[in-house]
Amino acid sequence: MSFHNRIVAALVAIFVVAQPGAAATSDADALLDKLPQADAPEAARLEKQIWREWSKSGSASMDLLLQRGRDAMNAGDYDAAIEHLTALIDHAPEFAEGWDARATAYFQKGEFGPAVSDIVHVLALNPRHFGALTGFGRILEETDQVERALQVYQAVLAIHPHLDEVRDAVERLQATAAGQEL
Repeated sequence: MSFHNRIVAALVAIFVVAQPGAAATSDADALLDKLPQADAPEAARLEKQIWREWSKSGSASMDLLLQRGRDAMNAGDYDAAIEHLTALIDHAPEFAEGWDARATAYFQKGEFGPAVSDIVHVLALNPRHFGALTGFGRILEETDQVERALQVYQAVLAIHPHLDEVRDAVERLQATAAGQEL
């Protein structure tokens, strides 16, 4: 089994084991519970609040490393971003957003293997992290794994049905899959 297939198998196992059912234990969980019933404007407000909650490490120094990593990414300096975010992960390995930010930096740098590895960590810590799942779907799509990407995107929409980019991706991939069947 290839490395990539092992990663996909691990993510599928995380989906199965960690699907909703656990009691909401944080502010972000309570906000996530509201997303499926929210209208579009309310969903946008909830999403912003969720990202704010996810970005709180509980430590000012860890929050600073996260911000430095994000700032470096925004400046296009992915190597510096990865350095800052690696330092964050080294000091706060249970902080899912550090892993997610580094996965994003790896993805933007075109390094899909390390990005997927970090996504596995994010989802182990936060199974409803729609950002990490969306990134995983994009990687699958970029590597021509249409059916798997479609499954991941559908899982994203089960958590956050108001992500237009993901809905568009589902429609595009369904059309692609239908075209392949002809």
